[in-house]
Formats: sequence, structure tokens, C-alpha cells
Amino acid sequence: CPSCGAANEPGEKFCGECGTPLTASATAIAPPLSHAPAAERRLVSVLFADLVGFTALSESRDSEDVRELLSRYFDTSRRLIELYGGTVEKFIGDAVMAVWGTPTATEDDAERAVRAALDLVAAVSALGDEVGASELQARAGVLTGEAAVTLGAEGQGMVAGDLVNTAARIQSVALPGAVLVGESTRRASEPTVVYEDGGTHELKGKEEAVRLFRALRVVSGRKGALKSTGLEPPFVGRDRELRLVKELFHASSGERTAHLVSAMGIAGIGKSRLAWEFYKYFDGLVDNVYWHRGRCLAYGEGVTYWALADMVRMRARISEDDDDTTARSKLEATLSEHLLDSDERAFVEPMLASLLGIADEQTSHERHDLFAAWRLFFERLANTYPTVLVFEDMQWADASLLDFVEYLLEWSRSSPLFVLTLARPELLEKRPNWGAGHRNFTSLHLSPLSETAMSELLDGFVPGLPEQLREQILARAQGVPLYAVETVRMLLDRGLLVQEGSVYTPTAEIPSLEVPETLQGLVASRLDGLPTEERRLLQDAAVLGKTFTRQGLAAVGGVADAELDPLLTSLVRKEILGVQADPTSPEHGQYGFLQDLVRHVAYETLSKRERRARHLSAAAFLVEAFPSEDEIAEVVASHYVDAYTALPDAGDAAEVKGKAQAALVRAGDRADSLGAAGEALRYLEHAAELTDDPLERAVLLERAGWLSVYVPDWPGAEKLLGEAIVLCEAQGEIRAAARISGRLAMVEFWQGKSEVSIARAEAAFATLEEYEPAEEMARLAATLANSYAFVGEREKALEKAELALELAQALGTPELLVRAFSAKALVTHGRRPEEALALRKHQLSLTREHDLPELEMNALFNLSDICFQHDRYDDALAYLGDALAVARRRGARAQEWSTIAETTYPLFMLGRWDEALEAFGQVPEERLHEGTTESFLSSLPEIHAARGDVDGAVRVLSLYAPYRDSENLQRRSMYLAGAALVARAEGRFEETIELGAETTALCREAGGESFQQTKIGLVEAIEAALALGRHDRADELVASIEAVPPGLRSPYLGAQALRLRARLAASEDAALESYEAAAQRFRELGVVFWLAVTLFESAERRVAAGRRDEAEPLLLEAREIFERLEAKPWLERSERVGGAAKVPV
Repeated sequence: CPSCGAANEPGEKFCGECGTPLTASATAIAPPLSHAPAAERRLVSVLFADLVGFTALSESRDSEDVRELLSRYFDTSRRLIELYGGTVEKFIGDAVMAVWGTPTATEDDAERAVRAALDLVAAVSALGDEVGASELQARAGVLTGEAAVTLGAEGQGMVAGDLVNTAARIQSVALPGAVLVGESTRRASEPTVVYEDGGTHELKGKEEAVRLFRALRVVSGRKGALKSTGLEPPFVGRDRELRLVKELFHASSGERTAHLVSAMGIAGIGKSRLAWEFYKYFDGLVDNVYWHRGRCLAYGEGVTYWALADMVRMRARISEDDDDTTARSKLEATLSEHLLDSDERAFVEPMLASLLGIADEQTSHERHDLFAAWRLFFERLANTYPTVLVFEDMQWADASLLDFVEYLLEWSRSSPLFVLTLARPELLEKRPNWGAGHRNFTSLHLSPLSETAMSELLDGFVPGLPEQLREQILARAQGVPLYAVETVRMLLDRGLLVQEGSVYTPTAEIPSLEVPETLQGLVASRLDGLPTEERRLLQDAAVLGKTFTRQGLAAVGGVADAELDPLLTSLVRKEILGVQADPTSPEHGQYGFLQDLVRHVAYETLSKRERRARHLSAAAFLVEAFPSEDEIAEVVASHYVDAYTALPDAGDAAEVKGKAQAALVRAGDRADSLGAAGEALRYLEHAAELTDDPLERAVLLERAGWLSVYVPDWPGAEKLLGEAIVLCEAQGEIRAAARISGRLAMVEFWQGKSEVSIARAEAAFATLEEYEPAEEMARLAATLANSYAFVGEREKALEKAELALELAQALGTPELLVRAFSAKALVTHGRRPEEALALRKHQLSLTREHDLPELEMNALFNLSDICFQHDRYDDALAYLGDALAVARRRGARAQEWSTIAETTYPLFMLGRWDEALEAFGQVPEERLHEGTTESFLSSLPEIHAARGDVDGAVRVLSLYAPYRDSENLQRRSMYLAGAALVARAEGRFEETIELGAETTALCREAGGESFQQTKIGLVEAIEAALALGRHDRADELVASIEAVPPGLRSPYLGAQALRLRARLAASEDAALESYEAAAQRFRELGVVFWLAVTLFESAERRVAAGRRDEAEPLLLEAREIFERLEAKPWLERSERVGGAAKVPV
């Protein structure tokens, strides 16, 4: 149409939307584009139905009567199918086949197919009763899925494939009067249709039994989802919009004026959710509000004003099951309640009856009379209570309904009518000036949610979702809430996620996201509404990916620039594509799909042969446009892989496969260089699958296995490295197998499998000793040194560390030298800390000089540990901050989480407790054992206990329960230290002494006099002994601290020894002197909590001695610290003592 732009059927003389005369050129049939495909793969719903008992009936009746009955059955079937937007493909005897999803798809095709099936079965029974053949019944089957669709076909030949045959088989096993559907149809229509289990059936042509479901009835949901059933995601990112809607509503009701709010946004952006949140809001208010909701339909005949009719039905409590008599009775009762004037009722009733299709006689009415009567009805409702009208899917609204809404806004200005319309941007194509010129109109555009808001939504909907899957969903959703929500619901519905407490975990590997049927339908509906040229352009663009250049699009689609620009402009205006600036592009900008799911659906409509050709064209274009290929290596790889997988049996498949494999390796290299371990792993694994050379496959698997460590995926690392070893051994490459075994031993050790790890490493080392000294031998010697150190076998550790240094020095390889220095530093860390410090600093220098980020992380991490030993907590945090930056730059998640855990100990010591707790929240609980996160035990239980939250301390400890009997000395001792903390907090003092002693013994065995675990274990044991009055045991433990040589003694433990000596001292002066010295040490170290404890205990002793004036400043400072730390039990104790000392509270 030259006026409104609406699409009209060829040959129409007037526009069906606005009535404007159409020119010949506008109505001429456009010739098909030369590049339009003859067929497409589409998501469709197929219905099969046939008559039961018709054969027997036809044998007992006159042939003309049978023909008349069959004719009426065919007419009824066609009418119902077309009413619900379907197309009759063919009649076969007394059976009918219909299809939804072609030539035009809508988001609820499956729902409408089931609705039609239910109505058809009911209509046949009614027809049988009418002709005196009560035994006549129908049965139906519906199935949703992908099928080959012939474009432009009418009648037979529209749809083909296994889906059609299966739908027919489903219908054949249905009982008379029943409708059976498949799993996919049930999923797509379940919000609207009630189902029961239809049993498992053996269908002809199917190898396995198929589970079916019987459709019972429509529950009047029409898309079904205003109120969530089950888990409801949080409402995030729309506070401003919701607040505005609330304010406008209150202004409308308070000032008694009409107002229209038009909420507009792409499908799934949250329009319905906004309306639902608004409803929940005013439903809780004391004042009543009349709420009405109606949805515009995208299909069928006779649906004009459907949304408005829904609102009237809602107010009159008329259900879909009510017959006309009951409906009229309810309407009359409603009008009597709200329209007190009999003349008004007489005027309004027939107009509303016509709207609802329940009038005694279908009398025509003038449009102005209908509008006036309907307006009057809502005005009278608003006279009683403020009235809300919510119109959903206004992009599907007929022009008359749009006219009525604007009419209502104009003529009911003085009534508290609040109209909220929800629409996609396509509404503006129908009505470009929608709402314009009305002072009581507000346009509300809903943009995609921010990344933060989407994260909040997903975390609230599926708390504890595995991080990799969570990021995958967020990336695919691209700010559209419904996409993320429906994707999660699909995973849950298909059994790919299971709830375990407060988290969902995958029940099996989920390699990639599959778009749920409901979303495919939703997106397909939008694409089908586009002109053919625009849809074809999107198919070409979909091959290029989410973003693309004009040049690339022209190369793939062969579209001239003159044709390309108008199409792109139109698609950008429709918010299907967007434009982003790119100063490096000669085109001065890039286009991209606003939603990746749109690209996915557009891509899926291409045939395999078309996909292959376009991917190869895209790869060739990119290789030519970017000769270096580095920055787009992954993109080129994806095109070659997709081209190969589309037709792996093509004549040149081997050549394409080789290009794909080589491109994947380059892509893996590129991703690895950017610190994208997960992506690099995926590329190299795929490359390994495509190579036929066993040794090349082993090399790729080894690389992939090592990358798995950084993802982290420990089981995956073990699996891939194990496969590489087997391949090498099978090819006689024993030395390579031993080298890889050394790496596998490291992976096993990091998982706490010390015994298995050391045995494997020693076996590999013995094999390598048969060859000339080489890098793998030096590396393995360093690995064994580390392993022995962690299990407390110091002499063996030192032996291997020295050997590693000798080999590394001889080879002159920087990386090996760094590893050897690291091993030696670890062994000497406990008893020769200054040597360890020098080794670590030199290690760090070498890593930075030779660009060895993995080992740089190790050096920084361990330097912080040496700072712990010397109680230099600010320095430790500085090293850890650098280590965290490297880990994040490298994408090394396990190292990142380990570093985050390590920061909590100095944060605790420095009194930054909230930061420590926040750090704990940064590591997913299900990933706590991936890396060395046990350092959380050195701080979090004590923070919780000091704040009076013993349950919190117990919970943290329980997360590390497997470490109680770990072969890894560090993990076991850290768990024991945490257990000692918890035991004392719970008053189990004898157990605390035992746990503290065990912790200390383990650490001292490894030379760790100043380890965090040693500090915790000793202090907790001494405190417990004092609580039990076992001063002799306490004195013995304090003496063990004092006996440590000064150069090896922790300054922190020295301060604690002074404090605890004061507790034990019988002499008042000696005790106070020790307290003062301890307080000074803690103050110098910045250890604020123990400073406060020392000040409090000193004040308590002074108060008991009657020296209250001296106690006052000590109590004030202690209480200020306890208050800042939120250490409630200590604050309460200080206030009690302060009261005795008359210190202001």
C-alpha cells in the first residue's frame, strides 16, 4: 500500500488496512528472485485426523447421504484449520492433513494446531449427533519439528519428511475422540493446553518406542505465560520503567483522566513481565482496580477486536466453555451491576453481544455506535474503580482495534481509564503515528537489559548454575530476558539440568545450546513477516555470523550495493539488525544481528548445500580481506568446519576437511595467545577429531589436555592426556608418552591424588633416564620435588629439586630454570625462608624477562605466601593483586580462584572482613575444589565465629570436608586448622586441642613453623586449653612458640605468645607488661582484631585489679574496632566490662 505500507494480496483493489486504492504496480505479482531457494527447512506443526466408524456408517447409508456427510466434514475441517491459521495440505479418503508454520509462521503454531485438533474432534462428534450417527468420531495426532517445505506450493507437496510420516503414525494409535501429540508439541503448547500421559507406543518406522501425550483441553492461556508456573526469574533492569508506569497510573486515577502507555520492544524483551509486575503491584493496594487483559491474534478469520472481546469476557466471567445462553446471561448480569441506567443497558448490550459473537441475531451496527457503546461500558466501570486495559501483541492488532483505542483515549479523557499496550516495533509500520498528537499518551521503549541485569536475572532464576553454562546462556540471550528464561526452561524440561539444593547442575554434557521450539517459532514468525528480499539477506548474513560488513554480505549474497543499502536500512529500522562503528573497517561500520537467536533461526532455514557454498564463500572472502588471517583465524575456522560438516560426503570433502583442521589449529593458537583457554581447548579438540595422523592427534590432545587445566576441567584434562599417552605408546613413541605422563601426574597431584601422581611421575622419570638428559626430565624432576614437598617427604623433595636445578642449568632453558627455582624455593620455604625469598624473586624476574605468565603467577602467588610467613600482609596483597591480574589476563580460572581465596587471609588480618567475604562470593561453590582455594579456611570461619555466626563457620568448613583425609599435606592441614576454629567456637575444647596439635605437627613436619595453619592451630589449641583451665598444657604450647629460633618465628606468633603469656601470668605487672608488648606488635603488623582482643583483655585485667582509669582508653579503642568489624560477641563483652569500668557506651 502506498499509504500505510501494509502488504496486500495480488489483485486487491483497496488496502485491507487503510482502504487506500491500490495501483496496478502495487498489486502486480512480483517475479520470484532468481536466487530464492525452491525449498527450506522449517519448524512446522503437522496435524493428521481421520474418521472412526465412517466405513461402517457408509455401508449402511445412501451414497448421496454419505457424500453429503463427507462434504460437511471436509468443510468443517477446513474452516477450523484455517480459523486457527493452518493450511489444509490434503484430504485422503476420510483423513485430513494440515500444516502450521508455512507459508507463514507464528510463535504459537503448535498451540494453534492442538487447538484445531481439539475443536475438530469435538466438531465431528457434534456432526455425528446431528445426523443421527452418534458412533461417528474423529481421532487426531499432532507433531512439531523440522521438515522440508516447498515454498509457494499449495495443497499436496507442501511438506515432506519423517515428521509427516510420524504425525500420521501418532494419529493412527489415538483412541476415538482423542488427540495425541509428540514431546516437542507438548513442550511448545503446554502453557496453554492440559495434557496427560498418553503412554509409550511402537510406531511403524521408529526403532524406539515413542512417548505420547493426550491433549485434554485448552486452559484459556493464549501463550499461557503472564503468571509464571514454577520458578519465576527476578524482575531486574526495569525499575525505572515500572516506576513510570505506576506514577502514570496513580496520576490517571487521582486526576480521573485517561492515559495510554505504549510499551514497545522486540519479542521476549519483557513487555508482558512489565505488565505482570504492574498487576502484582496494584493488586496489593487497598483500593480496588478493575483489570482487563486481551491479546491480539496473528491468524484466522473473524478475530477483529479479539483482544477487546477478551476483556469483556473477563469482566463478565464468561468462559470459553460457556454456551451462548449462559454467556448472554452473564453479560446481562454484568451490565445490570455496572450500568444502572436501563436506557444505557439497552444500548450497550447488543453492541457487546455482537462483539462477543453471542447475539441472538447477527445484526450489523454502525461503527460509531459500536465504539460509543463499548466506550460507555468501560467508562461506567471506571466510575466505580480505576480501570486498566492491557492489550498484548498490538503489532497483530487490526486497524479497527487501533482506531478504537485512540478513540477511547480521545473521548474518555475525564475517566480514570489506564490503557497499557504491549507491542513489537512492527506496530509502527502499521500505524507510524501511533498515539501521536495525544497529550495523554506515553511511549515506553524497552531496550535489551544490561549485562549486569541479565546476570542478576539468571542468578536469581537458577542460583548456582555452572559458570560455563551460565556464560553461554547470557551470551546467547544478548539482553533479552525471555530468551535466557526460555533457554533455561528448555534445559530443565529436557532433563539437562537438575536441582540440587539451591543450585542446578547439568545431568550430562551440554556441548551447545539448542534453541527451544517456542523461541524458534517466535523468531520465525518475525522473519516470515519480512519481504522476501530482506529475509534472504538475513539468511546470507546469518552465514557470516552475528556481525558482518557490507562488503562481506555483498560477497556472500551477490547483492549489488544499490540493492543492499535500502534492505539494510529497513532491517535496522525494524530492530533486526544494528549498526556499530568500527574505525578499522574501510566500510566505516559493521552490521550485526541484535539477537543471535534471530541469526540462528535464519541460518537454519538454509539447505545444507546452500550453507556449504556460502561458508566456503565467506571463508574465501575473509582470507582475501585479511591476508595475515591471525585476527580472524577463529572465524575462518568456523566457516571451513561448517562447510565440511554440512556435506561431509561431497567430492572435495577431504580437501575441505584438511583446510578445516589446519584452520582449527590456527584458531586454537590464536585463542591460546589471548588467554582464552576454553576456546582454544575446543578448537584443538575439534582439530584432533579431524586429523587421521595418530601422532598429530596425540600432539593436539596433549595441548588440549593441558589447556583443560586452565578452564579448569580436571577430569577433561585427565581424559585427554590419557588418550594422548595411549596413542604415543601405540606408535612406539615411549619417550613422548613418558613426557605426557609427567603432565598427567601434575594434574593428578593438583586434584589431591598424591600417591597415584607420585607413582606415575616416578615411572615416567625412570623411563626418561634411559635417554639423554632433556627438558622433559628436568621438568619431571621439578614436578616430583613439588609433590614430595607437599606430602612432607622433605629429603626426597630436596634431592629432586637439586637434580632439577642441575638439569635446567645444563640445558640453559629459562622455563626449566624457573621451574627448578620454584621447586627449590618450595622445599626451603619453611626452614630457610630468606633463601626461598631470594629464589622466588629471581624466579619472578626470569618469568617477566622471558614472558612466562604461567610461572609468573606461580612466583607471585608464592611470594605472597612468604610475606604471610613474615606477616607482611600489605606486601602479600600487592603480590596477589599482580597474580590475579595475570590469571585474568590469561583466562586461567583455577589460578584466579586460588588467588582470590589466598587474599582472604591478609584481608582478615588487616581487618577488611567484608572484602574477604565478598571474595568468597566470587568463586562458585561447585568449583571450590578446582585449584587451591582451601585458604578460605584460614579466614572465613574465624570471621564468622568472631561475628557470632557459628553456623556460617560450620558451613564454610563443610564445603571442604573431603580434605580431612587428603593425601595433600597442605589441604589436610588447612582443613584441620579450620576444624579447630569451629570446634572452639562450638565449645568443644578438648577436640580443639587435639585438632590444633595435629595441625601443628603436620606443618612442622614440612618445616612450616610460620604457615597459616600453624598459626591458627597453635592459637586455637592454647585458647582451648585456657578455657579448660589446663594452664600446664597452655604453657607447654606457648613455650613451643618461644622455642622457635627468632629468624624462623612468625612475628604474629611472637605477638600471640606475649598475649598468651599475659593470660598465664600470675604477676599483675608481668601480665600488663606482656599485654602492652603484644599490643605494640599487633599494631605494627596491622592485625587489628587481635589488637582489639589484646586491648580488651588488658583492660579486663586492669578492671579486675581496680585500675579502672587505665582500662578506659583501652576499652574505647577495642570497642571501636569490634564495632567496625561487626564482632558482636566481643562488642557485648567489652560493653559489659566497660559498664563495670564506667566507660561511656
